[in-house]
Amino acid sequence: MAIPAITPYPMPREDEMPVNRVSWTPDARRAVLLVHDMQNHFVNAFAPGTSPIVELVSAITDLRETAWELGVPVVYSAQPGGQTSAQRGLLEDFWGAGVGTDPSAQEIVAALTPGPDDIRLTKWRYSAFHRTPLRTLLAEQGRDQLIVTGIYAHIGCLMTACDAFMGDVEVFFVADGVADFSAEHHRMAQTYAAERCAAVLPAARVRRLLASSAAHATR
Repeated sequence: MAIPAITPYPMPREDEMPVNRVSWTPDARRAVLLVHDMQNHFVNAFAPGTSPIVELVSAITDLRETAWELGVPVVYSAQPGGQTSAQRGLLEDFWGAGVGTDPSAQEIVAALTPGPDDIRLTKWRYSAFHRTPLRTLLAEQGRDQLIVTGIYAHIGCLMTACDAFMGDVEVFFVADGVADFSAEHHRMAQTYAAERCAAVLPAARVRRLLASSAAHATR
């Protein structure tokens, strides 16, 4: 039931990304950047210094820098450690006890330590919307776009993307800003997202489009 050790695999290239059904464009005035579950407990399943984790952290770091520069809110989701069986619910049947009580396991990886103005959400289920104030946060800040990054692509990232879409929030699923158990899982997640609930884009393009939207807004 534990998370499996992940065999390194290459991060998908831009020419391997699925064709999007929508032509949505990320806008710095409308977007929120979500960094999904980048806790040591989950990241440690990847072999250090290998693909795709190296590219993943780099892509999220660059996106976060762009978000900070442009005033795009950055939200971190993180699961609490030491949950009881009642708190875990049916997750326990699939994944066991989850994040342990070791504080270091619960922390966001050092390279992505949240900034002083970043928002942290305690996450309880696959979707970052379930039993969290994320939807309220978007509404209060007048935001209707969500840029999804983090792990794991085919589980929490994809469920969050679907949930956002069903609440009429445009989703940008960052193809090289998520990672998964395998190349096959990664490919499945981005294909489903592109076909059913999101625009799948590389991190570099998301950054360029955000910067362009901000530049146009100041003219």
